[in-house]
Amino acid sequence: MPEFKYQGVSLAGKPFQGIVYAPSLKLARHKIDTLTRSQGVSVRTVEKRIPFSYKIKQDGSRKIVRGETLAFNEGEVRSSLERMGYKVQSIRRIYLYWRPSVPENEVVIFIRLCADLLHEKFPYDQILTMVGNDVDNKTLRETIFEINKDLRMGKEGHQVYLKHEKTFGRFTAQMLSIASTSGNMAEVYDNTAKFLDRSAEFKRNVRSVLFMPLIVFFASVCAAVFYVAYIFPQIADLLLKYDIEIPPMTAATLAVSDFLNDNYIAMFAILFVPVTAGWFYFRTAKGRVTWARSVTKIPVIGKLIYRGSVEVFARVFHTLYSGSGENVEAIKIAAESCGNAFIEQRIKERVIPSMLRDGKSLSATLSAANVFPPNAVQTLKSGEESGSLRDSILRLANFYEKDAKHKMQRVVDIISLIITIFVSLLIVGITILSTEIGFVSPPAN
Repeated sequence: MPEFKYQGVSLAGKPFQGIVYAPSLKLARHKIDTLTRSQGVSVRTVEKRIPFSYKIKQDGSRKIVRGETLAFNEGEVRSSLERMGYKVQSIRRIYLYWRPSVPENEVVIFIRLCADLLHEKFPYDQILTMVGNDVDNKTLRETIFEINKDLRMGKEGHQVYLKHEKTFGRFTAQMLSIASTSGNMAEVYDNTAKFLDRSAEFKRNVRSVLFMPLIVFFASVCAAVFYVAYIFPQIADLLLKYDIEIPPMTAATLAVSDFLNDNYIAMFAILFVPVTAGWFYFRTAKGRVTWARSVTKIPVIGKLIYRGSVEVFARVFHTLYSGSGENVEAIKIAAESCGNAFIEQRIKERVIPSMLRDGKSLSATLSAANVFPPNAVQTLKSGEESGSLRDSILRLANFYEKDAKHKMQRVVDIISLIITIFVSLLIVGITILSTEIGFVSPPAN
């Protein structure tokens, strides 16, 4: 999301500045007015972060490194690069700017490298410099340099990482933000890399297993549409021309063909309008909750996705849990990181208020809100009663991790089976129709 910096003076004549995030300059000004109205300050300038290209060299090296970054002005780019130890060759503003997406495997490699180097006790700024210089993807390299620059300027982790959701994904950006303030960065990076590795492996398995079935599926659908929309009308004209009685299945298919040919615009609208409306609806806060709740109800696949969200919640909560009280803030951050809007809403609107208002335990409120499976709630309850809640949370996360690994292949096999059955039924239907037409004979004279 675009970043805007505002500067001005207070009633006492002291300068001030701040940062807001907004989709447009108009909305940014509205946010700034809302923030500053009660403070009685005068805003003089509002600047948007804009793209710059640069050429730099490291001390003792002749190699020129080219890159791009976002900044409010040229001076900010120069000073930040010089603070990182680079010799600036040139800086130019980019007027036509487009950032390609970053492949998921590139993000996984970046997180894994950072985790390994953190275990080797490398300073984090040095890690970002080393990894950034070695990354081939242009967008990821620029993002890493921008993160390094922002951290050197003393910005908070949530400001630095959450604005890069489009590059890393919401879950990864949230986890990196948590790592910057958790005190155990290596563990958070390890957990993030582990989850991303498993997610990437699942996607690879799905792609490898379903590649050919999906090609056959789409080819079969196209063949069926062509058969019904084009070939059948030709056959029907021939049968009607010679006054031949049309078999029942052929007559029904012909009626469908005529209906589609006469109303294809209306049929397109019937399909297009709901899909478009649904796409916009599921992008809203309420729509994301509805989508997350609906996905969890899909047989087999939904349960796997749901338990994956519980695992992420448990891992983040285990990382942030301090052992004092119920750690409400840790619960809130874990809910935001789990990647399930329905679970996040339930925890924020039911679990946390109930804990604060009624003084109930985490397990009791989770059970009352019907958020987690019974075995997960029982594990947390046992940890609370024995005084080892943090260890119970880790056991819960490890259990769901192993459970997901065992069930991933089953899910892939079920998806493949469903597609295979559908394609088989489609082919059988077309074959039966073609066979029925073969028994048609002209009337005897």
